[in-house]
Amino acid sequence: MRELIGNANCVLFDFDGPVCQLFAVRTAESIAHRLRELTAELSVSALLTAELRTSPDPHQVLRGIARRRPGTAIVRRLEAALTTEEISAAATALPTPYAAALIAALSTRGRQVAIATNNSPLAAEEYLRRHKLSGYVGGRVHGRTGDIGRLKPHPDSLLRALASTRTPAHRSLMIGDSVADLGAATAAGVPFIGYAPDETAADRLEDAGASYVVRSLEQVLTALITPSFG
Repeated sequence: MRELIGNANCVLFDFDGPVCQLFAVRTAESIAHRLRELTAELSVSALLTAELRTSPDPHQVLRGIARRRPGTAIVRRLEAALTTEEISAAATALPTPYAAALIAALSTRGRQVAIATNNSPLAAEEYLRRHKLSGYVGGRVHGRTGDIGRLKPHPDSLLRALASTRTPAHRSLMIGDSVADLGAATAAGVPFIGYAPDETAADRLEDAGASYVVRSLEQVLTALITPSFG
């Protein structure tokens, strides 16, 4: 892991998980429910499959409807509603332990820091502003666009982040907490460190092929700031 960090000119963070717990107060499940309510208001609840009707994941609901009605006004309404909910959630998001210290330490040691997320970039920017981290990221926030098909595991947000930092994939590093993050990093050719605060999450990432998984970002911070000898 020390070699991965030492080789990286740019470190890409997923947002919800590695940087903060976005839905710490307003739960993701409640937001998924709100999206389902909106489909009823728009008279398109027939687009909800059995799986989508019970999913606790608002991104899964949005993605599922976008697959059935790509590029429509319905998808745009749902995405806008999700963005509003995410921006609101940013006000009560719970910081991930050691994330702010790691972002600051990376930046002050000459690494560029960027965000590559399936969340709205407006929500990530709001969180970074509230927690005085915007200066370390420097506007390099790459999140959900109107093209829902480009959500991770599609590598789009990572490729945009690399372009914004002018960094080749092999000189970068992604810190993510999901199999989708790993898939996007693999597709983009970006080395990956998995963040898994519990054993179940760690097993999921390792089973998907992650070579490096940490239970705390303190491990990454320690690898960054501790001198290497020999």
